Parts: sequence; C-alpha cells; structure tokens
Amino acid sequence: MSFSTDIKQEIANNELEQHCKRAQLSALTKLTSSLIFSSNGFGLSYTSESPTTSKRTVYLLKELYDAKTQLEVARKTNLKKNNVYKITVPEKGKEILENLGLYSSRGLEKHPLHEVVTRNCCAASYLAGAFLAYGSCNDPSNASYHLEISVNDLEHANFLLRLISRFSLQAKIAKRRNRYIVYLKKADYVSDFLTLIGAHNAKMRFEDERIGRDIRNSVSRIDNCEIANEEKIIRAGEKQLNSIKTIIEADAYDKLPEKLKNVAEARQKYPESSLLELCDYYMSMFGGSISKSGMKHRLNKLEAIASELED
Repeated sequence: MSFSTDIKQEIANNELEQHCKRAQLSALTKLTSSLIFSSNGFGLSYTSESPTTSKRTVYLLKELYDAKTQLEVARKTNLKKNNVYKITVPEKGKEILENLGLYSSRGLEKHPLHEVVTRNCCAASYLAGAFLAYGSCNDPSNASYHLEISVNDLEHANFLLRLISRFSLQAKIAKRRNRYIVYLKKADYVSDFLTLIGAHNAKMRFEDERIGRDIRNSVSRIDNCEIANEEKIIRAGEKQLNSIKTIIEADAYDKLPEKLKNVAEARQKYPESSLLELCDYYMSMFGGSISKSGMKHRLNKLEAIASELED
C-alpha cells in the first residue's frame, strides 16, 4: 500500500464529534459528489477510486442523516483499471447539502458556509475530508517532501488555503491541467499537517524516515569532509616531499639551518601526517616543541627554497 493510502485509512478510522463529522462529510460531498434528479427532487451521487474514502462516506451519511445508500463498483477502462466506487443517495439531497453548508437560497455554494468550519477542530476535519477525497503525499522514503489536495476550481482552492493558513502552515496553489493543486513542500509543514488531520501514526513514520535521512546525510557529509581533508593533507605532504627532494638533488640539504633540516626529516619519515601530528612527531624526535603555525612556516620555507633552486 502507498503512504497516501495509509494516511487515508488512519483518517477514516478516527472517531469524531458530530460537528466534525459534518465538516468532514462536507468536504467529501463538495469534492466527490454530483447531483442526480428525479420526480421527487434530487439526490446525490458520490464517486471515488478509494474503497476507504467510499466506506467513510457511507458511514458518515448513515451517522448524520440515516441516509439510504446504494453502492456500485465498476472497473475503469484505462491502463490502471482501478475500481470505481459509486455511492447513490436517492433521497434527502437538498437536506444534506443545506446541512453541510453547500446549498442555500443562492443555490449551490462554491465552498461550505463559514458556520461549518468555525471551530478549529471542524476546519481540521474538513481538511481531513478533502485529503480523503483527493489528497496524496510522497512516501517519506522520498527526499522530496510533498503533500497535495486536488480540487476543481480556484475559489475552493483558495478556501482550503485559508483553512490551512489558520494553523500557521504555508501552502501554495498550482494549476495542473484543468485542476488546482493545494500543496505543502516543507517537511515541517507536511508533518504538522498530518498531525492536524489526525494521521498520527503516519506522522510518526514520516518523522522517523526524515530523522533517519538527516542523520545519514550528516554522517555522509562528515565522512566526505574527512576524506577531503585527508586528500588535502596527502597532496600537501607530496608537494613538501618533492620540495625536499629538489633541495637534496641540488646538494643544498646540508646547507639548511638545523631547524629546517629537522622539519624535513620529520616530513620524510611521516609523509601522510597532518601538521598537528607532525608537530607531535617532531617533539618526540628532537625534543623541542613547535606550534602548528611554526611547522607550516618552516615547511613553506622549504618549498620557497626548492622553488628558488628550480628557477
């Protein structure tokens, strides 16, 4: 199963207060239903490719309105050949839409009336319902953090954006073909949104993967840094050894001051040591102390002498 499917199953199993159930069903109705007309008025038809979403929709319809529902399952003819679940509510269409804040004296609303999402818990439940309808989230094993909800029109997309911003989360809107995508990209925002909609187990999995990746990346950066430092030390040592070789071949080694000779001897004995390590070896070989900057200065002096000899 995908990570998005896991999130939806967790949301669908959450127990809610009646007012939050209404908000969640309002989102599902807004995003997945259409009107059906008959001589007795109009009913509703819900369509989804998710069995979890369809099951939750039926549950909420029965809980809130004791609505009679009819379920049909068909298979799509495209390459994926997913099942399509169609839920028909032949009666109470107007009553349901009015109670969900989606129908008023003005007709069908672009988004639910404010009273449906006045409470923060109801706003969160509406967002959970929207995710159940058309939400998806990248698997946490993917380093590209992305959570989105797809909607039909820009006005509803802006409504979702306002609800999300109520919880100090920064979402954005993009157009993809003929739909609008409300999405979150930052890992912290995705994590907080999962908590907001009640997907606590999914949030824990998301955080475990993220923390694990951050640790692995940190270790990798440290390793790369150490390797780069070691390579730098080796290259510097090779350059210094070549300078000493030039001085020896020019019969100038014996003319060097004693301190430079000692440094040259230490470098030849420990060709791959760092400056700090070379200082310790110098002390054990010759008894005198030398600082890291002093060691660097003397090695640079040897390189300068070799350069003059080559010229």
